[in-house]
Amino acid sequence: MFCETSQKLLNVEAFTVAAKYYSVQNLGICTPFEQLFKALQGNKPHRIGENVKRIEFMNMKKSHEVQAMSELIFSIADYYGIKQVIDLGSGKGYLSSFLSLKYGLKVYGVDSSNTNTHGAKERNRKLKKHWKHYHTQSRGDANGHVLRMTKEIKVKSEIKHKVDMEEVYDNSTRNQEVIATSDILTDYSSSVIANFRKQMENLKIQPHEEENLCLENDFPLIDLLPINAIELTSSSKIPNGEMSEANKGRRKMTSKLSESSVFSPLTSFITADSELHDIIKDLEDCLMVGLHTCGDLAPNTLRIFTSKSEVKGVCSVGCCYHLLSEEFEDLPKGCPQEKWGFPMCSYLREEKWCCGRNARMSACLALERVAVGQGLPTESLFYRAVLQDIIKDCYGITKCDQHIGKIYSKCTSFLDYVRKSLQRLGLDESKLPENIIMEYYEKYKPRMNELEAFNMLKVVLAPCIEALFLLDRLCYLKEQEDIAWSTLVKLFDPVTSPRCYAVIALKKQQ
Repeated sequence: MFCETSQKLLNVEAFTVAAKYYSVQNLGICTPFEQLFKALQGNKPHRIGENVKRIEFMNMKKSHEVQAMSELIFSIADYYGIKQVIDLGSGKGYLSSFLSLKYGLKVYGVDSSNTNTHGAKERNRKLKKHWKHYHTQSRGDANGHVLRMTKEIKVKSEIKHKVDMEEVYDNSTRNQEVIATSDILTDYSSSVIANFRKQMENLKIQPHEEENLCLENDFPLIDLLPINAIELTSSSKIPNGEMSEANKGRRKMTSKLSESSVFSPLTSFITADSELHDIIKDLEDCLMVGLHTCGDLAPNTLRIFTSKSEVKGVCSVGCCYHLLSEEFEDLPKGCPQEKWGFPMCSYLREEKWCCGRNARMSACLALERVAVGQGLPTESLFYRAVLQDIIKDCYGITKCDQHIGKIYSKCTSFLDYVRKSLQRLGLDESKLPENIIMEYYEKYKPRMNELEAFNMLKVVLAPCIEALFLLDRLCYLKEQEDIAWSTLVKLFDPVTSPRCYAVIALKKQQ
């Protein structure tokens, strides 16, 4: 595959086959989501919450992530009989709000950004309004459904009567009327529509399910939510006479959970040594979760889980591998950090394993997206590479901690890109006349294909590097004595959400 003397790649095909073999998906180390879900449910009836349409302040990607992860978290919490969840790196609070409102859990969302905390509170307020609007809409839909069902029953009755009368005279007429009946009723079971909505809107309710509704379940959302999850106006309150006994029972049951189903956004910078009791005053047995926790927060989530007796389970989906700290990377002397993002497990620490920034950056690439045509931004990468060469040659800078950010989309040309980049870096652009900048562009333009090929090789290798980080975390959990079970689970569609693997662990029950 590689030349022994030059170490150059000789066989690209063998390289891609090997890379595929060592990816998480092909190593056979994941527990299927359905299998885990079934094990957690046991013989309990499956609790089905409302499959909520994507709301205006939650995009399709986030909706997909939140619904899938919240369902799993609730199943783990239900398995342990736990009501409290700590969401680390909660950000805008989407997951926390959903766990609280849909599943009646008491959720503490902890984020290091005070701006995010305030934003999460505001979004939670909007989400409560969404539940209220959804409830009102559900009532309208239910009333419409009752009328539709009444009409359908009436049509069926009339047709049946007509068929019975004509059966005496003409057997063939009866057959025609039966066919007419199927034409009159709406075809809710269209496989095309069902499949389309299943693919595009994930867990959204399928139209054909409406046929199985009964009047007692016309208000399923309000039955499943705790009373304090929505703020009913006088116009939307349901008169006692119109509420079924079953619904009254559910409302009484959920009212008992009203105090526990709360989302509380908090601001705190979390490290491996953070004391939870200082952050959460009423800490009790809980689950610790994180949806796309950035950099070191993912491994630190696992460390807190293993060190705190109150945390009974963990479900962590990490991201931003390029921001991981590495214990054995060449760093400035005197760095005070004691606990690093990588490696975590004993074996890799004994081997003093180091990946380096380039490998960590590669781990962030999305092979599945590239495979379906959502390719790499080749031109912007080319601009960035040439800019680096210009800065090295003209300013003598080989390393720089400053970032130019995502400015490619704001630039009209390569010349404009270089000018704006130099301004952001605080460099004197008068040193570079236009002709010199364009000389660099023309010099490297013929090599753009080489850059694209190199980046494609990085994309192919990305799943292997991600597998290394995930296995390191899993092995760390396997080393802990009080953990009953740990695994990796593919939670999301990798095209929709490339960082799709969750690290899950449960402690031994006392």
